[in-house]
Amino acid sequence: METSSVVESNRFSLIGGAALAAALGVGCSDPGPALDTTRDPGLTAAPVSSADPEHLPAWRARPGGPTLDEFVVDLARRRADRPFVAPDTDAARAVADLTYGQQRAIRFRDERAIWRDDGGFQLQFFHPKGSFRVPVAMHLVEADSSTVLAFDPDLFTMGFEVEGQELALPASAGFAGFRVLAPMNDAERVDEVVSFLGASYFRLLGPRHVYGLSSRGLAVNVASPAGEEFPDFRAFWIVRPRAGDDTLTFFGLLDGPSVTGAYRFDLTPGRPDGSSQTTLDVDARLFSRATISVLGVAPLTSMYLHGTFRRGGDDDVRPRVHDSEALSMESGRGEWIWRPLTNRGSLQVTTLRDRDPAGFGLVQRDRAFEAYLDLEAHYHRRPSEWVEPLGGDWGAGGVMLVEIPTPSEFNDNIVAFWAPDGGLPAGDERRFRYRLHTFDAHRSEQSVAHVVRTRIGWDALPGEAAPPPRTRRRVVVDFEGAPLRESSGTATIEAVVETSAGEVDDVRVLALPGGGRRATFALRPEADRPADIRLYLRGDTILSETWSYLWRPDDGH
Repeated sequence: METSSVVESNRFSLIGGAALAAALGVGCSDPGPALDTTRDPGLTAAPVSSADPEHLPAWRARPGGPTLDEFVVDLARRRADRPFVAPDTDAARAVADLTYGQQRAIRFRDERAIWRDDGGFQLQFFHPKGSFRVPVAMHLVEADSSTVLAFDPDLFTMGFEVEGQELALPASAGFAGFRVLAPMNDAERVDEVVSFLGASYFRLLGPRHVYGLSSRGLAVNVASPAGEEFPDFRAFWIVRPRAGDDTLTFFGLLDGPSVTGAYRFDLTPGRPDGSSQTTLDVDARLFSRATISVLGVAPLTSMYLHGTFRRGGDDDVRPRVHDSEALSMESGRGEWIWRPLTNRGSLQVTTLRDRDPAGFGLVQRDRAFEAYLDLEAHYHRRPSEWVEPLGGDWGAGGVMLVEIPTPSEFNDNIVAFWAPDGGLPAGDERRFRYRLHTFDAHRSEQSVAHVVRTRIGWDALPGEAAPPPRTRRRVVVDFEGAPLRESSGTATIEAVVETSAGEVDDVRVLALPGGGRRATFALRPEADRPADIRLYLRGDTILSETWSYLWRPDDGH
C-alpha cells in the first residue's frame, strides 16, 4: 500500500516549543512479552533500561488488576505527588545544531512502518531533531499486555552526514514522537491522519487537508506575566486494532512543572469518499502540582498574517496568508459567534465568556485557491478544527483568544482554548472530555447564515468636499446562507449592532447578488477607547451568526 505525504511546514513557534518534562520515578518491572517481529519487522522489543527513558512499569491485564486506562491514570496521579524532574536530553544533543534542511532530510523508512501489512492503520516514528530532543517512551499494547518499543537509528534515512559521518544516536535518545497513517483520501493509499511531535502538540488532518493549525494536550499560563509553561507528552501506549477496526485507541502520559495528565485518545480517520471528517475523542485527567492561574483546555494553535482586513498585506502578492481566519464558537445558549483574527502591533488577549459551551474552533472558511494564490503553502486546503465538549468539569469560564503580533507566516501567533474560572488550584484534579473534528468551511450543525466577508475603512466618499474625520469608520459585513436566501426583500431583515464604546449610526441591510445580505454601519469612536462590537441579522428570528470584533484606534483600518 502506498504512503502519501502532506505539505510540511517549517514554521517556528512564537508561543511554544518542546518543554522540559519529568521522569516518573516509579520502579521498573518486567517489560512484558516480546513483539511478534515476523509481523512487525520495523520495530523490536528492548530492555526497559535502553528503550524506555521513563523507566515505566509494563502493563498486563490480570483479574482484579487495573485496566490500561486506570494504569495510566494512576501513573499520572502518583507522578503529581513527586517533585518535577527535567528529563535527560544529552543522548540527543547531537541533533541540536542541525539545519532545517538536515532536519527535513531525516525520514522514517516507509517499508518499516508497524502494521504495514494489515491493510488499515500504520505507525511511524519521529527521530530527534533540532529542539525535539525530549525522549518519548513508546509502548505497543496487544494480547492484553504492553511492550516498550526500542529506538533504532536504522529505522530512518539520513540523507546527509555530520563531519563526514552518518548521524547515529544511542537507544537512550528515544523517539521524539509518532504519527498515524490510514487510508483516508484513497482506499489504496495511506495518508497521515495525526502526528504528535514536541511538548503536547499534535496535528490532525481530514480528507484533502494539508498541514495547518495544531492542537495541544494542554496550555498552561498562556500570556501570563510569569511566562507560559509547556508540559510534554512523555509516553504513549498504542493499542493494536483488530482487523476491520476504523478507530485506533492510544493513551498518553503528560507532565510538566505544574501538572501531570492521563489522556485517552480514540482516533477515527475521515473516509476516502469524503462522507465523513476525522475525529479524535479526548479524555483528559489532570493532576496539579502547583496552582495554575490560566488553565488552557483543548488548545488550538494557528497562524494569521494578513487577509481579512488588509488583503495583500505589506508588499505581498498573495491576497491572504493564514492557516485560520477566525475563531468560531457556539455558546451554551445556542448563539453562534464569529470573531475574525488579527495581526496587530501588540499582544491582544480577549475572552468570550460562557458556561458549558457547545463548542468552539479555529476556521479556515475561504476554501478557494483564488483567495490565496499560493501554489506552495496551499492555504485553501488548511483544516478547520472544532472542539465539542462531551462531559467533565467545563462549567463557567470562557474561550480565550490570544493574538500575538508577527511579521512572518513562519510563526504560530494564534492560540484559542477554554479557560475555566479559577484556573487549577494546587493538589486539585479535573477531567475534561471532548471530541475534535476536522472540517472545511462550515459545521453542518450551524443552520444560521454565516459571515463571508469583513471590511473596515474610512467612512468618506471619494472627492467629498467636507469629509468626516478619519477616525470615523465604515464597517461592512457580508452574510450568506439558506435563512437569507429564503427571505424575500430586505424590509423584514434588520441588523442589530451593539458596541462597548463610541456610537453607531447609519445602520443598513442591503441585498447581495445570490441572496446574501450586507450589513453596514458607521462607527464614531470614543476618543482612544477600543470598541467591542457585536452584529447579527434578525427577522422574525435570529438569521445569522454574531459577528464579534474588538476594534482598536491603532488598527490602521
